[in-house]
Amino acid sequence: MTKGHIAVLPTSRPGIEAIAACSAHQFSRHSHDVFGIGMIDGGAQKSASGRGVVEAGPETIITVNPGEIHDGIPIGGAARKWRILYFRPDILVDAMNSLFEGTAPEHEFTSPIFKRPALAQYFNLIFNHVISQNIPGDSEISKMKYEELLILLARASLEQSTRPCESMMIAPGIYKAKQQIDDDPGEALQLDDLAHTSGIGKFQLIRDFCRYTGYTPHAYIMQKRALLARHLILQKTPLADAAMTAGFADQSHMTRQFIRFYGYSPGKLAKTVAGR
Repeated sequence: MTKGHIAVLPTSRPGIEAIAACSAHQFSRHSHDVFGIGMIDGGAQKSASGRGVVEAGPETIITVNPGEIHDGIPIGGAARKWRILYFRPDILVDAMNSLFEGTAPEHEFTSPIFKRPALAQYFNLIFNHVISQNIPGDSEISKMKYEELLILLARASLEQSTRPCESMMIAPGIYKAKQQIDDDPGEALQLDDLAHTSGIGKFQLIRDFCRYTGYTPHAYIMQKRALLARHLILQKTPLADAAMTAGFADQSHMTRQFIRFYGYSPGKLAKTVAGR
């Protein structure tokens, strides 16, 4: 990206604007009517906010609340590189409500900058997700992944410390949700469906499901679908049919996940089976 370039990127989700920039531009004091969360990828900047003057360097998360007056000045005059997502307020409010079982207090980011690895991780994941133009037909599984990432991003923005994962016995509700996936990995499921089955809120579902299985519900479904596809291919099911039965958006989606989990393509497995 060249100096002085600010790009507005197309996104796959309504209500979210994505910006990628590398610029030495000095922003005058202004405000937005949306939430903003971004990351400095290179260089550094100084900005005045409603909570004082702050400086942000590489890998620092930057935030802004609706109506918050701020500016932005590069430190040393050199271009700084950053990415940012602007969320329509109701989108983050809905995510927060999932954390507080529908009774979230009025939300705002508590600091204009964060040095928090989990928050940076989820920002990068959701940024890459919303700018992806390769979500086949905006399938139900991609919607689940987006909702999970949004809730986890919201949770990470509230975290004050990282606690070690607790060991736990599987709760009856989590067992029911897991069993629903195990019974038919190809079923079109959303977090709402699994939360209804488990009888708990969506954030608690994600948290407790991950504690027990080591996966979020989305990740668990993906690996179960890959296992089902592999089983079908071993039975000499045509690749396109295996992809459809296993719940993948299309054959290429199955191939990407197959390689991710197994390191080889379903086509390679099919050729091996055909040669037996």
